[in-house]
Amino acid sequence: MIYLDNAATTRTKPQQVIDAVVYAMNHSGNAERGTHEAALDTARGVFDVRCQIADLFHVGDPAQVAFTSNSTEALNIAIKGILNPGDHVITTMLEHNSVLRPLYEMEERGVELTILKADKKGCIVYEDFEKAIKDNTKAIVCTHASNLTGNLVDIERIGQIAKAHDILFVVDASQTAGVFPIDMEKMHIDIVCFTGHKSLLGPQGTGGICVRKGLEVRPLKSGGSGVMTYHKEHPRVMPTALEAGTLNAHGIAGLGAGISYIAEMGMDVIRQKEQALMQQFYEEVIKIPEVTVYGDFSDMNRAPVVALNLGDYESGEVSDALFMDYEIATRPGGHCAPLMHEALGTVEQGAVRFSFSHYNTMEEVEAAVKALKELC
Repeated sequence: MIYLDNAATTRTKPQQVIDAVVYAMNHSGNAERGTHEAALDTARGVFDVRCQIADLFHVGDPAQVAFTSNSTEALNIAIKGILNPGDHVITTMLEHNSVLRPLYEMEERGVELTILKADKKGCIVYEDFEKAIKDNTKAIVCTHASNLTGNLVDIERIGQIAKAHDILFVVDASQTAGVFPIDMEKMHIDIVCFTGHKSLLGPQGTGGICVRKGLEVRPLKSGGSGVMTYHKEHPRVMPTALEAGTLNAHGIAGLGAGISYIAEMGMDVIRQKEQALMQQFYEEVIKIPEVTVYGDFSDMNRAPVVALNLGDYESGEVSDALFMDYEIATRPGGHCAPLMHEALGTVEQGAVRFSFSHYNTMEEVEAAVKALKELC
């Protein structure tokens, strides 16, 4: 199989990720739940990965990194933990439902919501952020890159706007963590939400939320923490405040191994390989008359994603044919990005998304282009 669905999850993992999970499955105890060696070793391993993530995103203090099961949980914690009735929040049409649905919930609870429009290429106008700010604006929440088009968002520019107006800035780094550098301090980011199973090359069921020191976020869950057992309230100190219950120590071990692999390979090397594959694919498919490609490709410094349609065919039919006839795995449909499809005009048809990993090859790109030409 030629796997070109890496924006959903990276299927090929480094061997050290697999080894780390297997080792943890055989040796891990419960972190922070005992003084025996199995529990202590696990706690040390979890702390080490916390430090890796703090370094990756320039968080400063590893205690400001809390583990979650994925970006969705992290974004729910962030959005529901900082907004209150009467607050105003700004987001964009580029967002995944992991951002939109929690925001819609908060809107029902009395939060005012502004969604900035995107054009037919899926691009936003940065001046619109300034225009949308009100006296009660509490936060800006936006993605670093569209999971549908791959368009990259200038989060440093938005961070500067947020800082100038004393507004919280929350970034969904689902598509960029591990491939694009993110510096919370330099980019004026208050919260970064990320998942482990995509470009960080970790297992599914891993992710996290990084919170600027001094910012308190209401926990989404409460319960066992391993400390302060006799208190009625869940502990408010980070990271315990946002980590009720037993951590996925096995997955976290694999996540740490994935981050180590990225450091060894070089983030820039990985990104350039993926972008080269994407660019080669894009430059070939736009030559096919029946193919429509979506997104802004004027700058190839973008997430390694190409979304397209073949004539008027429903995207699911094309994706099925690619897999059944050519064993090429892609993702069709709405991609959990309904407003982005509104902007692109693809609500009914959806889109076929090709997304690349550095494990893919130019030969696989050529095979995918050839398959599309034959389907045409």
